[in-house]
Amino acid sequence: METKWLEDFVSLAETHSFSRSAQLRHVTQPAFSRRIQSLEAWAGADLVDRSSYPTSLTPAGETLYAQALELLQSLQNTRAMLRGHDTAGQDFIEFAVPHTLAFTFFPSWIAGLREGFGPIKSRLKALNVHDAAMHLVEGGCDVLIAYHHPSQPLQLDTERYDMVVLGHELIAPFVKPGPDGAPLFSLPGHVKRALPYLGYAPGAYLGAVTDWILKQACTPIHLDRVYETDMAEGLKVMAVEGHGVAFLPSSAVKKELQSGQLVPATVDKSMSLELSMEVRAYRAKSGHRQVHKRIAQDLWQYLQPSLSSPE
Repeated sequence: METKWLEDFVSLAETHSFSRSAQLRHVTQPAFSRRIQSLEAWAGADLVDRSSYPTSLTPAGETLYAQALELLQSLQNTRAMLRGHDTAGQDFIEFAVPHTLAFTFFPSWIAGLREGFGPIKSRLKALNVHDAAMHLVEGGCDVLIAYHHPSQPLQLDTERYDMVVLGHELIAPFVKPGPDGAPLFSLPGHVKRALPYLGYAPGAYLGAVTDWILKQACTPIHLDRVYETDMAEGLKVMAVEGHGVAFLPSSAVKKELQSGQLVPATVDKSMSLELSMEVRAYRAKSGHRQVHKRIAQDLWQYLQPSLSSPE
């Protein structure tokens, strides 16, 4: 039996929905259903009444639910106590951050934090968005930092996780300039001459955001995907070398814009292809199978007055 099966089961008991719980647990619905079935096989009893709507628990499921809450809380408390023996790690705040933010937003944010909050020791785990969110869900970090846009919300239960807005980030199309300083490739392109497009790999968060921008464009955009990767830094390098148009976060191209290595790919100012995203920080709510380090709690309290915003 795996701990994540119990966490899945508790989520299902609280949402009464396989699809909603699968979203919150960051797995596909078929994978989530298989994990519940594995738990039922281990328990030797049906735990979920699948004939009812919304989904409800069987008597055996109700019994396991109460026990699972106690067991998971005990495991979290034990983990916190064990970590307490590692005194060298107690003054470090562990962050899970998607790759792009780890390269762009995070270094300058930490620098500003030291000026206002004071000295801070941080341990960064750079991951893709899904794995970063799972790191928070599974208790592997103190704070998750991630982008947010209503078109691509991060499915974290607001009853379980606190959130503050740390700032905002623009994503827009950029390209290498020609000898005359004009874009080598200028959007929107032409139906008979599509522009080379440097895109994000399937599943990348910024790829989904970029797709949404293109779908919302008031003018048809003609692009030919010639390269893809899941990291903005990889796209930026290709754009600087003149391989095509790339949608990039503004913090990732600040130096390249100042040096003239990149320019906006839109000449027509009336064509808006940029989008503002929030940069958010998340943590597990206190008491929800979570014991916070003192330094992490102090940081969160510091962020609250000036940076938090109501959802």
